[in-house]
Amino acid sequence: MNRKPTIEFHPTIQLFPSLDEEDLKALAENIEEHGLLHPVVLDREGQVIDGRSRLKACEIAGIEASFTTYEGDDPDGYVLSVNIHRRNLTKGQIAMITAKACSLSEQAGRSPGEHSSRSLSERLGISLGTVGKANVVLLHAPDLVDPVISGATSLNEAYTIAQENKAKANSAEAQLARLREEDPELADRVTEGTLTLAGAWAERTERVEEDKRQRRVATRLLDEVVPPLAQARGTRTFSRYDPAFASGTPVTREVIKQAMTALGEMDQVWQERNLP
Repeated sequence: MNRKPTIEFHPTIQLFPSLDEEDLKALAENIEEHGLLHPVVLDREGQVIDGRSRLKACEIAGIEASFTTYEGDDPDGYVLSVNIHRRNLTKGQIAMITAKACSLSEQAGRSPGEHSSRSLSERLGISLGTVGKANVVLLHAPDLVDPVISGATSLNEAYTIAQENKAKANSAEAQLARLREEDPELADRVTEGTLTLAGAWAERTERVEEDKRQRRVATRLLDEVVPPLAQARGTRTFSRYDPAFASGTPVTREVIKQAMTALGEMDQVWQERNLP
């Protein structure tokens, strides 16, 4: 038993909207009455690059399709040219298809010169600025690419949303970069997905406030302790110390030793911070 060979379609031809049922039925009836006037076109790899609807209509009509092979070196350009000029598409749809085709061509490693936005826009008769809008949609609102191609959403509507998404992304990137400078640990948690950017900034604010509180407490403590101790230098204060009159923690030789260590540490920190 012979099995029907699997038909594969070129990626670029699949960017174009399919005919609706009514138009496909009409095409099938025409083929049934007059035969297939234009064969389905394949590329050198056997993929359909023109005639997707004709092929489907032949199946509906129960007629075996005929095929021909495109011998040129630019199947992408061929697909775009024959389909765009044959269909009633808006400039926005054409631009979106062109942008997506360029992206597919780049992903497939085909020549960027032949399939750049500029070269295709010139060949297809649309402005480079319109294709530029489509590229913004492709990058920043990919969920709207198919609605634009199908005509459900206009390119301008999608472009407005894409611009908003781009601005939000840029703002988020800037905030994340600033957070990484101020608190790398929180930035890492955002990157890992364990903390939202908003949550990270809220925690950062709490940390800053807690740091201010600790610095305020430490400053008051040192202001109360160190200047009086410095004033006691060269006086008879030390010789008059009497444990019997101590109102707080008694001053022992161990306490004096710890105080000397603390002052040494303080001096080191003051040098590192370049304080007078």
